[in-house]
Amino acid sequence: MQIFGVDIGGSGIKGAPVDLDRGDLAQERHKVLTPQPATPDGVAGCVAEVVSHFDWDGPVGITFPGVVTDGTVRTAANVDKGWVDTDAASLLSRRLDGRPVTVLNDADAAGIAEVTFGAGRDREGTVILLTFGTGIGSALFSGGRLIPNTELGHLELHGHDAETRASTKAKDDEELSWQHWAHRVQKYLAHVEMLFSPELFIIGGGVSRKADKFLHLIEDIRAEIVPAELENNAGIVGAAMAASRMVA
Repeated sequence: MQIFGVDIGGSGIKGAPVDLDRGDLAQERHKVLTPQPATPDGVAGCVAEVVSHFDWDGPVGITFPGVVTDGTVRTAANVDKGWVDTDAASLLSRRLDGRPVTVLNDADAAGIAEVTFGAGRDREGTVILLTFGTGIGSALFSGGRLIPNTELGHLELHGHDAETRASTKAKDDEELSWQHWAHRVQKYLAHVEMLFSPELFIIGGGVSRKADKFLHLIEDIRAEIVPAELENNAGIVGAAMAASRMVA
């Protein structure tokens, strides 16, 4: 069975049909740059461009970088504030010519994919996936069940919003070495670990492809730390999984 998944990020919007039996992309993904400013109309247009690239006609799952409840956006840290209180599911469905649309938090989508097909499968304890990119997204699982919209990237750390210090955007903007950045990530993980005592941290986002450059530099964390197996495709896969529930 195939369902289309789209992952809206602060810098890029990417999507592809997903093979839900394998938990992997059925075709090579198509990506466009996130418009600046990332207004609802501008982003919706880009989502439509990604979907039309594949001539897709069916349900679409779409991630959003913020809190989403019942298809409505509640927070918008790294996109235009005009998204707040927008019925994203209705807006995006209209731009996709009435196709059924499911919208959920981007990290939650990535987490759903990872606990089903990736690094978190068969783990029954507390598992936390963290996506490092423009910000820091989080997905919290207890006994395999998602606690949605945790947004742990906005925890206060040393007087700062954690993602402003430890995201990969912060690494790039401040031209930090891998060692320096890993030290910041370590402090952040220690804070999250103190609050939730997970047995496993899964590190997602684009930086998961470069895990060999920084994971070994992170010390003094009790939980196991592993890179996301689906890497930066996890959000697309999880979005498609969420949409598949509409047609189940």
